Amino acid sequence: MKLLLVEDHQDIAGVIFDFFELKGYTLDYASNGQHGLELGSNNHYDLIILDIMLPKLDGYIVCKKLREQGVDTPILMLTARDTREDTLKGFDQGADDYLVKPFDLEILEARIKALTRRHCGVTAVDSLQFEELNLDLSQHIVERNGCSFSLNPTLFTILKLLMLRAPKVVTKEELISALWGEDEPEGNVLRSHIYQLRYQIDKPFKHGYIKTVPKVGYQLIGEEEQ
Repeated sequence: MKLLLVEDHQDIAGVIFDFFELKGYTLDYASNGQHGLELGSNNHYDLIILDIMLPKLDGYIVCKKLREQGVDTPILMLTARDTREDTLKGFDQGADDYLVKPFDLEILEARIKALTRRHCGVTAVDSLQFEELNLDLSQHIVERNGCSFSLNPTLFTILKLLMLRAPKVVTKEELISALWGEDEPEGNVLRSHIYQLRYQIDKPFKHGYIKTVPKVGYQLIGEEEQ
């Protein structure tokens, strides 16, 4: 099971990571709401653990924006605020459950298992389409004109974000944040990944979908727009 933890308190995050990794879970981490929104928008998770009091964007806004984007991943909110109004506001923004700090880790795990079991019965979007491009979100395979290409996690994240926004431009900063958060590698690594993605999905074909917008970012353009 893959979880996204959005929590700015380093000690709490560390305890949660230690507990769940020992049990075989895979976790991604964001220490602020903006990064959490980007990860939740661009990656597949079985569940999102979302704190409410966060820098940049609070958990309510993150939850609301994810739901507006069509992300139906179960969201369990964590908070130190236990008033009736806070609880109702969380559910109103699209949360599936609510756990007040301090909490028992085994109770947290039980809530996660219950939410994911219920979610298994929900039909979610399993692919993205842009003209001849079809991206399988579960298998990380893109198809174009009868040809299939398996994408590594980095190329998958880039293409998914481009397809979600198409034909709008995705900035370099947005891509870098989605891929590496605040730990961007040295050198122009993003450019190299874009080249690899173009080599797979554009080079064998007459029309290239990926367009560079100088000094801004990248976008997908249809054949009639070129």
